[in-house]
Amino acid sequence: MSVSDMAPILDVRQVKKSYRMGKVLVPALSGVSFDVQEGEFLTIFGPSGSGKSTLLHLLGGLDRPDEGEILVDGANILKLNDSNLAELRLNKIGFVFQFFNLLPRLTALGNVELPLTIAGVSDGETIDRAKEMLKLVGLETRENHRPYELSGGEQQRVAIARAFITNPKIILADEPTGNLDTKTGLEIVQLMKKLNKEKGQTFIVVTHDPRIAEQADRTIYLKDGLIEDIKEAETARGTMR
Repeated sequence: MSVSDMAPILDVRQVKKSYRMGKVLVPALSGVSFDVQEGEFLTIFGPSGSGKSTLLHLLGGLDRPDEGEILVDGANILKLNDSNLAELRLNKIGFVFQFFNLLPRLTALGNVELPLTIAGVSDGETIDRAKEMLKLVGLETRENHRPYELSGGEQQRVAIARAFITNPKIILADEPTGNLDTKTGLEIVQLMKKLNKEKGQTFIVVTHDPRIAEQADRTIYLKDGLIEDIKEAETARGTMR
């Protein structure tokens, strides 16, 4: 199925965001518009300070724009109250961060279970589903290890399993290879792409890593808070080489 045949899962319309630093208002996004198709693997590519992470936080409802609209699966997240927004994040959006954000006192299994525990799922079901997710990312033998007992790549696999545990429609990943060596980073890229193809979840990945952009269906290029270009797979790969 081509990207054009897929149903849109996310719409971003003229989004603007600024931050105040003392008496100065610093623009982070200056009117960004695009849509994302269901099942798409999209990367947001650009240098530090281009507005990539700000945009991802807005898409996930972790922050609110100053202007514009963001629709996730048809719901305008700017019109949701805090409770409904938290429910949307829990059920429809999975997050993967550069520094893993695992709880150090919990095992790999416990970290993966956490979103289901918050959702009120029974203990027996959370354990079964968490074990299934760890097996999916190749960590079934590491479920009782705590984060400090895992390599960086293993911790990121735990984070990906945790993002998948609620079967969300969208996975948002912020520099998922930024804290990993080259070999491990490539393994994480390949894992995300494999899960995207097999499970059909939409991936939106913020990165400055061309290895990830090369795997994307489309790449949005951000610069100084504006979209400089949007390129589909073949064009994007040719540009990166």
